Formats: sequence, structure tokens, C-alpha cells
Amino acid sequence: MAKEGNCLFRIGYFLYSRTSVGKFYHRRDIAKARAKYPDGETHSVIQPKSFNDLTITPLPILLDNYAYIVTCGKTGTSIVVDPGDAEPVIKYLKEQDITPAAVLVTHKHWDHAGGNADFKKEFSGIKVFGGKHDNVPDVTNTVDQGHSLEFGSLKFSVQFTPGHTVGHVVYILDGGPYGAPDSLFSGDHLFLGGCGRMFEGPPSTMLGSLDDICQLSGETLVWPGHEYANDNMEFACHLEPDNTAAQDKNDWIKQQREKRLVTCPSTIGDEKMYNPFLRTSIESVLKSLGVTWTGPFQPPTDNVRAQALAEVRRQKDTLKYNL
Repeated sequence: MAKEGNCLFRIGYFLYSRTSVGKFYHRRDIAKARAKYPDGETHSVIQPKSFNDLTITPLPILLDNYAYIVTCGKTGTSIVVDPGDAEPVIKYLKEQDITPAAVLVTHKHWDHAGGNADFKKEFSGIKVFGGKHDNVPDVTNTVDQGHSLEFGSLKFSVQFTPGHTVGHVVYILDGGPYGAPDSLFSGDHLFLGGCGRMFEGPPSTMLGSLDDICQLSGETLVWPGHEYANDNMEFACHLEPDNTAAQDKNDWIKQQREKRLVTCPSTIGDEKMYNPFLRTSIESVLKSLGVTWTGPFQPPTDNVRAQALAEVRRQKDTLKYNL
């Protein structure tokens, strides 16, 4: 695969993200997933998670994506997050006798937004929300930083998180009405042990977005857009071999994935303990990256942290297939 930043990659990415060529590749990816997981099989076991009257279902789609169905048990209201492949999501909704009130989309990439048009056809009048700055296909309503969305008792706030794409947003569900922690639907911004590749912004932009997310409560649940936990935590342990929190999490993930069980949700507090993309101010991470300093360790500047983030990204991408 061409590396980010070179001419071939930029041309391919432009065609994928901004033209109908992307839809062609998305259909090809759907066909690949159907071939790998025939007869309704999926990359992970479907495991709804309940918090009193709130149920969040990570729905495995494509080769490693998650769509999410969020349901209020009191009112029966449901919304869907990132239905990149509409067919299995709609099938599950019908099996559960659920009519969604809305679709929330984190960003424009086809594996997250590719089901929008089919949802509009299947559910007449449904609202599809996407970031104002991201040119998400087939949305009916755009959202931006600070916007609030309410569907019955389901209350979401929108946070602008550029970096992976120029207009990426995340949705934060207020868990208060359910006596539950808040929930962050992070798309391709934050993963368990990782973060999205910086396709449409410099490291400083992604760093700022990650820092903003880190201001959320440590108990906030993290529901990412992909099942990348295995690779991510292998790399985290490679970068910080003495980090016991990373080692323990990695062991747990291996046990989960051997049974095809989901690894979400994580929490913001846990991610700060082992996710190297959130640890660019930590001495052990900087040492592993080869950063040097004179005298006692001092918290690095944002410029140093942005350079460290870029190096973490480079090493993760370089070492992915060598671990």
C-alpha cells in the first residue's frame, strides 16, 4: 500500500474520499466481507451491553467495523451510529422490531457512511446527521462542535475532532438519565489502544483533538469504529514493554478475540494508562521514541508532543506486520 503523503497515495485517497470511485471500492469491500463471513457470520459475536434502561449493541459489519444501535428501554427510541454496510444493520433492526429515529455518522469514509442512502430508502423521513465540515454523503442534517441532539431520553452532544478527516466528529451520549457512564462514539478518532491515521490534518491537529477527548471523565465509555484492539495493544506493549496495564489489557484482548468476543467498550481513564497516542507527554513513551533531554524530565511542549505523535504513528504503521 502506498504510504500517506506520497503522490500515489494522495491521488488514491482523493478518488476514494471525494468521488464515486470510493463507492465502487466500498462495494468491493462489502463483497470481500460477505465472502469471508458467509451465511450471516460476522467478525465478532453480537453482544448487547445493558446499563439499566439503556442498551448499546456493537454490531459487527464489514471486515472489522462496528455500527452501534443505541436503545432507550423506557421509550423504545433507538438511533444507529455509523452503519457503513446497511444490509446487516437493517436486518438486525427488523429482527429486533426496531425502527430507528436517526442515524449519526462520525465521518465521510464509506465504511462509516456507506449505508446512509439505504437507510433513507428503508426508513422514510429518517434524519441522518454528519459533520458540517466533512461532506458526508446522504446526510439530511449537519452538526458541529457544541451541538446537542435529543431523541426521547437519548441526549447526545457533538464534539469536533479533526485529524483523521477534516470534519470528523464524535457523539457523546449522556448516561445520567440511565445511571450509567457517558458513552463516546468515537468513529475513527480513538480506538482501544490507538487512534485513526492522520489522512487530512497534521499531527498538531490530531493532538489537539485527542487532548480535547482526554478532558472527558475517566469513566466515559469508548465505543470505537473498528475492532483494532489486537494489533493496537501488541504495538502498545512493544513501545512500553514495562507498562503492566498494557500487558494486562493485551492478555485480556487475546482471550476475547480467541472467542471472537468484542473488546469494547474501553474507558477514557483506561486509555490514558496504555494508549500510546494519548501518552505523548509520558517519559517512558518519549524515551522509547528516542527523545532526549538534559537535566530532570520536564513536561514536553505541544510541538514536541506533536512530533512524538507523528513518530508513534509512523512506528505503528511500520511495525504492524512485523509484530
